[in-house]
Amino acid sequence: MDFINAIILGLVQGLTEFLPISSSAHVSIVGQLMGTGEDPGARFTAITQIGTEVAVVLYFWRDIVKIIGQWCRSLVGKVPRNDPDARMGWLIILGSLPIIVLGLLFQDAIETTLRNLWITATMLIVFGILLGIADYVGAKKRRLKDLTVRDGTIYGFAQALALIPGVSRSGGTITAGLFMGYERKAAARYAFLLAIPAVLGSGFYQVYKSIADPCLAGATNCTPEIFGPAETLVATVVAFFVGLVVIAFFMSYISKRSFLPFVIYRIVAGIVVFVLLGTNVIAA
Repeated sequence: MDFINAIILGLVQGLTEFLPISSSAHVSIVGQLMGTGEDPGARFTAITQIGTEVAVVLYFWRDIVKIIGQWCRSLVGKVPRNDPDARMGWLIILGSLPIIVLGLLFQDAIETTLRNLWITATMLIVFGILLGIADYVGAKKRRLKDLTVRDGTIYGFAQALALIPGVSRSGGTITAGLFMGYERKAAARYAFLLAIPAVLGSGFYQVYKSIADPCLAGATNCTPEIFGPAETLVATVVAFFVGLVVIAFFMSYISKRSFLPFVIYRIVAGIVVFVLLGTNVIAA
């Protein structure tokens, strides 16, 4: 059953990571509704996100290679520092700083207090409404070539809000981009590129912690993880393959359609979680 549950959660992670509906919220909620009856935890979530982020790297491979190449060349003066791709490299570094700093400062709260489902349900609804407003009022005229240091910083702090389950990494950054007047596809593209350093860094840090965690050695003074290394690996692989399909679908979808279906889904999902909590079907 552990492997079946891990596969299901891998599917959930892959299906929800790139949609602006919060993958961490869905993994937490579905985990409680399954046989485990418990939140799979921040560690499991972060590690399985490695799978979906590898899907991003594969999908945007040409962009990533070009950005890294031009950024490195700009360091040695082979290309001007205002080269669009070199500039994008600097902006991704700048935008990654808030989530790295805040993630380290509030690590304990992120792994415990902020995973409370009352908070998650509230964030689903609040940021769903904000996404709807941003999609409605945003000018949708600016492209990634118009990205400034100020915009990159705002994107970065918007991404950092995703440390709270229910906000959604893609949802928070896309919402910020829409409010700043960026096209839907441009906002999503930068959101996905910006997530790569933070998600991979967090995921591999949690891999390190899981190896060093005394709970895995049979200690009795700490709470062991629900899933072992093998189950977590299976979930991560499943998340990769599903995520690869979903990201292709999502980028195609938003080039022609609005975010309204996701806004409605978030609000309904938040209300459903409130009902489940109020009737004690799941624990906060």
